[in-house]
Parts: sequence; structure tokens; C-alpha cells
Amino acid sequence: MNCLIALSLSSLSDNILLLLSLLVFIALLLSKIGFRFGMPLMVLFLALGMFAGEDGLGLTFDNYNVAYSIGQIAMSIILLTGGLETNFKVIKPILVQGSLLATLGVLLTALFTGMFIYYVFGWNFTFRPVISCLLFGAVMASTDSAAVFSILRGKGTGLKGRLSPLLELESGGNDPMAYILTILFVQILVSSVDGGGETRASVLIGQASLSLLLQLGFGILVGFGMGYLSKYLLRKVHLNGSPLYAIMILSIGLFTNALSSMIGGNGLLALYIAAVIMGNDKKLPYRKDVLKFLDGITWLVQLLMFLMLGLLVNPSELPPIILPAMLVGAFMMLVARPASVFLCLAPFRNVSFREKAMISWVGLKGAGPILFAMAPVVAGVSKSGQIFNCVFVITLMSLLLQGMTIPAASKILRVYKPDEKEPDTLGLEVPDEMGHLTGHTLTKNDLEHGATLKDMNMPQGTRVIMIKREEDYIVPTGKLTLKEGDKMVILVSEEDKEENQEPISE
Repeated sequence: MNCLIALSLSSLSDNILLLLSLLVFIALLLSKIGFRFGMPLMVLFLALGMFAGEDGLGLTFDNYNVAYSIGQIAMSIILLTGGLETNFKVIKPILVQGSLLATLGVLLTALFTGMFIYYVFGWNFTFRPVISCLLFGAVMASTDSAAVFSILRGKGTGLKGRLSPLLELESGGNDPMAYILTILFVQILVSSVDGGGETRASVLIGQASLSLLLQLGFGILVGFGMGYLSKYLLRKVHLNGSPLYAIMILSIGLFTNALSSMIGGNGLLALYIAAVIMGNDKKLPYRKDVLKFLDGITWLVQLLMFLMLGLLVNPSELPPIILPAMLVGAFMMLVARPASVFLCLAPFRNVSFREKAMISWVGLKGAGPILFAMAPVVAGVSKSGQIFNCVFVITLMSLLLQGMTIPAASKILRVYKPDEKEPDTLGLEVPDEMGHLTGHTLTKNDLEHGATLKDMNMPQGTRVIMIKREEDYIVPTGKLTLKEGDKMVILVSEEDKEENQEPISE
């Protein structure tokens, strides 16, 4: 009997693993079709999750506590990778603008959206409607950097000036603020219920303000402290190979999140700050290999979060909330998000109207709102299931409507810049402190003045370190006779790689 039970449990586990692996594999294959139509990969995972769920293939998954725990780990990994990839030199000129959008912008978006919900649909929230509506706004206030840049890179679309780093900074840094607001409103609602009645508004506002300051303060302190401590440790600890360094950095990130949360700070904020400090250390061991490893893990956890959201949502429960959710989503995209962007960037005259409009449109929803929408459900907040289902509709609406039109919007607003083709460096990599690798294929014009490297008048500070000729790899010398079609890998020293940064406006 015990053997039969064990066999049954093993079979169930194997079937779930089989189903999940098939869903991921099918979604990745379908992504080639979705790419042609500009459909984000996340949408396919949402759809497949719904297809496999209770109303589809019958896979039942309704444990929000487990999903919330998985989501917190996933969000930590997403923010860790985003922070490590943030180049401080690039974001420094737009640090103030990006920080305002990631903090004040999120607050304004939450307030605008919450008040819209209150005045249009507030009658449907029977318990403390204002706070419930503000909670809804806070859940949906952040944008998703991974979704934004996967679409931009996938469609081969770049943005002029410093729009891309500004959006990257805002998207990577606004999840902590949205999470803080979400937890604050959840705490207010839960404390009101536990207290046995209505709590005075002044007391609630005071408690919320104190909690906000503590979360921000402790989060910043822990982030900087762990960032510089980790920077020192990573230089001193000698591990065997890049995978071990990647795992160590991952463990540091998760520890930073947990430590900050344990003492009352915001864990996501602390994690992001520590990651930025570690990522900008030029002596970070195996930097490129570590980032590749974590980037793959980030894609995996984000796609699994969308698959999990699809499993949690039952399509049969959606019809009553589709129209209200679409109205809220439209308000966020067309009013709340643009209003917050224009207000935050009003003091900066070097940001043009067209650039503000583009920033307003690139407000994609993604993994963050999915996680934040689970918080009130786990806490037992009244009607939080409605919020979660609405988040599903709005996220899907944002990915389809905004995600599929970002390239077109950038051209209409004249902020489009074609991405430069990635140079072929034959798989070679060098440490960042050595310089920058680029590639070039020789043409007839290159060989007009001679067929050797010394005849080509290479710019000062450049070195040709490898040549590929058909299937052969050649380490060049000054006397080597070059041929048309040879592929060169060129090392440009750091001193000669000064990039002229474009202003944020034309």
C-alpha cells in the first residue's frame, strides 16, 4: 500500500514536471511566431498558463502563499540582475530624472489611479473604499524593465539620446517604491480589521508615514553597507570559476533582501542598491560570465512568474471584471502615467515633449504587479481576489497594446534610432578594464593602400588580436597578408574608447 502511494505521488510529480517543461518548450517555439507580430513572450506564457489551468487542462494551482514566496525570490533575482547591469557612468547624467520617476512618479501614478477607481468604481469596495482603491493603484504603479527592453531588443529598436538608460533606471528602481506602498496599504487595512473597527485617519497616516521613512531609511543603509562589503569580499575571496561567483552574488542579493526586511527596511530597495554597487566594480571577477548566467536565470524566473499567473487565474471568473479592468488600464496608460511623467520631468527643460510622451507610453506592466497583487490576497484583505484578476487583465492589456506598439510609437514621436549591429568578435571576450572588442570584415577599400596591418593606418590605441579566414583562425602579425572577407577582432583600449554621449534632447 505504501509503495502504491509513493508511486502515485511520484507519478503526479513527474506529470507536473512533464507538463511544465512542455509548456515552456512550446512557448519558446511559439515565440518565433509572436516575434513577427511584435507579441511579447510574456503574453504566450500567460496564455499557456490559462490553457493548462483549472478551466483548461485541469491543472489546479491556487496556493497564493507558495506563489507569493516564489514571486519574492523571482523579483529578487530580477532586481539583482538589473542592478548589476546598471552602468553608473551612463545613468549619472539622468540620475535625478530617473530617481524622481521611480519614486515620486510611482506615488503619483498610484494616487491618480486610486482616486479614479474610487470615484468610478469605489461603490464596489464595501470596506474602507479609499484605502482599497489606493492599494489597487499602488499594485499597478510600477513598470517592468525586462518586458520593456526585451521588446526593444527583440524588434531591433533603439531610442535616441539617453531615453534608454533613463527608462532602464526608472524601470529597475521603481519596484521597491510600489512594493512599499502596497505593503503600507495592506497593513492599514489589516490593522483596521484587527483593531475591531475604524481607526482615525490621522493615526493611520502617521503610522504609514513612519513606516515609509523606516523602510526607505533602513533599505538605503543596508543596501550601501552590503554593497561595499560585498565588493570587498568578492575581491578577496578566490573561487574556482565564474559559476561559483554567480551563485555567491545571488546568495548575497537574497541575504541583503532578507536582512533589510528583518530590521524593518525595504528588502528590494536594499538589494537593488547593493547590486548597482557590485555591478559597477571594475574588478568584479568574471563579470561578463556572471551577468550571462544571471540573465538566463532572470528570464527563467520571469517567464515562470507569468506562467504561474496564468495558472492562478480562472477565465470563468474574468467576465464580470473585464470592462472595469480595461477602463482602469486605459486610464493608467492615457492619463495617470503621462500625468506623473510630465509632472516629475517638468523642471527639466532638456527633456522634450516628444521624449516625455515616449517615456509615458513605455510603462509596461510585468512581474512586479503580479507579485504585489498577491500580497493583499495572502494577507486576507477584503475583495483582494478582484484586484488580482484585474491585474491579470491590465497586465495582458499593457503587454499587447503598449508592448506591440513601442517601435511604432518611437517612430511617430521621432525618437527612434536603429540599433547598431552587434559586432562579431568570434566569441572572444576581455575584461572591461582592458578595453572594448569590436569586429570588422575587410573590403576592397580597406586594402587600397596595402595588404598588411601596417599598411592600413589603424587608429592609435587599437590592436587586431584575431583574424578569421574561412574556417581558419589566425593570430596576426604586421607582415601577414590580408585578404578581402577576412574577419578581424579589434581591441580598443579604454583610453581611446571615449563615447560621446548624446544629450537627452536632440
